[in-house]
This record gives sequence, structure tokens and C-alpha cells, in this order.
Amino acid sequence: MTIYEINEFCKNSLVGHLDIEFTKVSPTIVVAKMPVHSSTQQPMGFLHGGASLALAETVGSAGSLFQIDPEKYNVFGMQVTGNHISTARDGYVFATATLLHKGRTTHVWDVEIRDEENKLISVARVTNAIVEKITG
Repeated sequence: MTIYEINEFCKNSLVGHLDIEFTKVSPTIVVAKMPVHSSTQQPMGFLHGGASLALAETVGSAGSLFQIDPEKYNVFGMQVTGNHISTARDGYVFATATLLHKGRTTHVWDVEIRDEENKLISVARVTNAIVEKITG
């Protein structure tokens, strides 16, 4: 799947509603950006922690999707943990997911979310279950 294809694939989901856009994909790193605006802010105008976690799970899950045969397997987020270090009020935040573990049934990704000045906003760990599709 290309960057264009993954962005199109996600367009009509939560990913699209949060305006998350993939910008880089490799076998072990996935990068996406998300705007900080009314759809991703909490009522006081700061980046919502839940939006940050959705961004983290998005890049981690996409990374696992690129690791498997989607005709045979599904990817499901099993656990997402995060620490919010700082915040943002506008512009974009950028999430970089790095593969830590690629097992047969689980993948683990480390995710850093940074702002446009490269300030660390959040860190997260995403664990995905790789589940064989049932046919027949």
C-alpha cells in the first residue's frame, strides 16, 4: 500500500475525521501528521490527549498493517499507553511510530508525537494483536 492508498483507505474513518495524514511509510517506521484545531482540541483550546492517543494508535496500527497480508490477517489494537509531556494549541503534531517487536501474533510500536518545533508532546506504546481471518 502506498501513502496515497493508505490515506484514501482511512479517509472515511476516525482517521479522516481527525484529518490525520500519513507522510512516510517504511518497514519499521510510520509517520503521520495531525492538525491541532477544533476537532482535535479540548474545550480550553489545547490538543486533546485522546486525539494524541488516537494518532498514536493510528500510526502503530498502520505500521502493523504494512507488516502483514491483509487478505489473511486483521490488526487490532490491544493496548495503548501514553504519557502527555507537553501540549500544543495550533499548527500540526507529527507522530513517528518505530517497530520494537514483530512477533507472529503481536507487534509493539513506540510512538513519539512532536510539534512543528520538534518539542516532545506525547509518547506512547502501541501493542497490536495480529489475528488470522476466519474463512468459510
